[in-house]
Amino acid sequence: MQRICVIGGSRYFGKLLVQRLLAAGHQVTLINRGSAPHPVGAEHLVVDRDDEAALAAALGSRSFDAVVDQVCYTPVQAEAAVRAFSGRTPRYVMTSTIEVYDPATAALPATAPHTPVPEERVDPATWPVRPDLPWHDASYREAHYAEGKRQAEAVFTGDGRFSFASVRSAHVLGGGALEFTGRLAYYTDRLVRGAEIAVHARELPTVFIHYAELADLLLWAATATGCTGPLNACSDGLLDVRDLTGILAARTGRRPVYRTVTAGEQAGPFSFDRYYAMSNTRARELGFAFSSTAAWLPGAAAESLAASSTPVV
Repeated sequence: MQRICVIGGSRYFGKLLVQRLLAAGHQVTLINRGSAPHPVGAEHLVVDRDDEAALAAALGSRSFDAVVDQVCYTPVQAEAAVRAFSGRTPRYVMTSTIEVYDPATAALPATAPHTPVPEERVDPATWPVRPDLPWHDASYREAHYAEGKRQAEAVFTGDGRFSFASVRSAHVLGGGALEFTGRLAYYTDRLVRGAEIAVHARELPTVFIHYAELADLLLWAATATGCTGPLNACSDGLLDVRDLTGILAARTGRRPVYRTVTAGEQAGPFSFDRYYAMSNTRARELGFAFSSTAAWLPGAAAESLAASSTPVV
């Protein structure tokens, strides 16, 4: 049994992570603002992680074998977490994102065209940190989501007080109504209604991961490996948005109606005119076994259709 602290963890793969930690026999302390019921069996500390003094008070004398931080979005939050958990844990795992590789949000080293991106393309050990930027502003934080994650990784990496790993998640799907972002539902609903689907003239592929597989990888990263540094987390197989809608269309019996966006116009989610699909080679070589996107995506499509507000007739 290990003592694991999860920050966030009230919904989707974070909630499933807590449930799987408990099922594996670990002692779990969950920290969040109490906006949703916590899994039975976890200790629950209701506190806003952005209130550093309140967080330290809530933690009291607790210590942990590992911390899994699901909701660290800025270098300011990372710096506060370093102070709050210093001396309380030897290991810290942060949930990061594929968006750190998006060439539209940062000047990144070039890679060979159409080659899945390895972790070293964004090295947190060398990434500049700017805590003086307006990270407290929600609109700024949302507009600079990828940069916030890059800088948060850099803070933990540079501080050195923990054995630190960042799990850079691919686009997460599965779970039907549990998938709160509504990105898969965007396509489900348009297919059922026969509405136009906005795409780029030339689509480039990306990578995905099932929410249960991501929960499993986070559990593994926290309890079963001491690896450090960034880890790309994606199922095997690349898909572009037309591949994705084709799988959904096969479930509905409807033909997709595509509309090509004009220059500068926003397309639908998972529609990309730039390439930054990830390679999962490092995590695989460290011992994690990934599934194939093709194996689980039809089931995720069926779940999305079942949860749709627009029934298939």
